Amino acid sequence: MVSKKFIDDIKKFNSMYKLDMPASPKGRELKILQGFQDIISEEVKEAEDIFEMYKGKNSDDLSKEERLEILTAVSDWLGDMVVYCFTQAQSWGLPMEDVLNVIMDSNFSKLDQDGNPIYDDRGKVLKGPNYWKPEPKIKEILKRDLKQ
Repeated sequence: MVSKKFIDDIKKFNSMYKLDMPASPKGRELKILQGFQDIISEEVKEAEDIFEMYKGKNSDDLSKEERLEILTAVSDWLGDMVVYCFTQAQSWGLPMEDVLNVIMDSNFSKLDQDGNPIYDDRGKVLKGPNYWKPEPKIKEILKRDLKQ
């Protein structure tokens, strides 16, 4: 799902900046999670800068240069959030590759009874009748890796 280089770079970053890097899942203080929420909230708000780039235009009305600028900004914005999330996961000692595999398998179970996707009015994929929650399988992964 993610490259070994990316995971190694996250570890290198955490080491370089003296961020916690336990080898197995580890509980942390609530203030760590609250700080992360603040950081991610700031990152989410950066989308407003991207909205401004549209300047009241539809996507079809944008020039090639404007589209490239927007795509660059969106790529940087999403990439920053992924890096923040993986850095935070590393600081909790979470095996995110395994966790993401379970979550994706769960997401594949969201289809309706006829095998079709279900969406809300924003385009969010909704849960169908065969959906299963990923948490029990994630808990098993964490039990496997948890050091007392």
